[in-house]
Amino acid sequence: MDTMRERFASVVSRLLDDDPRLAVVLAEIGKDGFTDAARAHPDRVINVGIREQLLVGVGGGLALTGMRPILHTFASFLVERPFEQVKLDFGHQGVGGVLVSAAGSYDWPAGGYTHMAPGDVALLDTLDGWTIHVPGHPDEAETLLRDAVAAGDDSVYVRLSAHANSALRDIAPGRFLTVREGRGGVVIAVGPMLDGVLTAVEGLDVTVLYATTVRPFDGRTLRAAAGAGAAGAVDVVLVEPYLAGTSTAAANDALADRPHRVLGLGIPRRELRRYGTIDEHLAGRGLDPASLRERISGFLR
Repeated sequence: MDTMRERFASVVSRLLDDDPRLAVVLAEIGKDGFTDAARAHPDRVINVGIREQLLVGVGGGLALTGMRPILHTFASFLVERPFEQVKLDFGHQGVGGVLVSAAGSYDWPAGGYTHMAPGDVALLDTLDGWTIHVPGHPDEAETLLRDAVAAGDDSVYVRLSAHANSALRDIAPGRFLTVREGRGGVVIAVGPMLDGVLTAVEGLDVTVLYATTVRPFDGRTLRAAAGAGAAGAVDVVLVEPYLAGTSTAAANDALADRPHRVLGLGIPRRELRRYGTIDEHLAGRGLDPASLRERISGFLR
């Protein structure tokens, strides 16, 4: 199976052939995946070098001319480092584009904290109007990428990861998918967290929702799942592959008219000063199946 990043490069290269409005802007990272596309479309595959603020500025400039720019690099260099440019060159100018990240919260632990971005979704959440997709499988990444490119002039962030679920799910952009139903609470698994969550809640009487679009937040599906349980208060657990609590306010808003509790699980703010592997980082952050089982069952009790 190819990775999400490999799928991104192949899909977008084909889209460049079909849509003259598209342009890809790179900052050195990921350029090898677009070698053929750059040869075929030298005016629409632009590598600005290791200049992330310029990456976003060029993308915003292309959008002002009517193009649909697709920007790609690691999340820490795409969202965090040039955040002022994202805020001004897209938001303030009233134009849209597609930001596609890699490396996520700790996909490349050997790169150290400079190459980690657990706060990327929370940071974009301070801006107005962004759609945020978090696929959990390469096939889902393709579905969400195609939806993002076709989204008129909207601003869309697609968060790709080396961490992936084993199986494709029948997702619909913008909607949570009900994976299983129960009466003892609702667990929302975001993107690549689904496999671990399903292992963690085996034998527990809970509903599991699968979220691959987190903004806008699908409050309607959460409300329907909460209504399917017993009368009274509902317990909700959010398991996100980025900063813990990023979506707790959205869940609280969706359930504002009924008693509820929300537990947000994700990456703590405390920096984990280790390298290791993705699995070791999941365990170190309490997001491996055994830790999730303990934390979820303890909260629901």
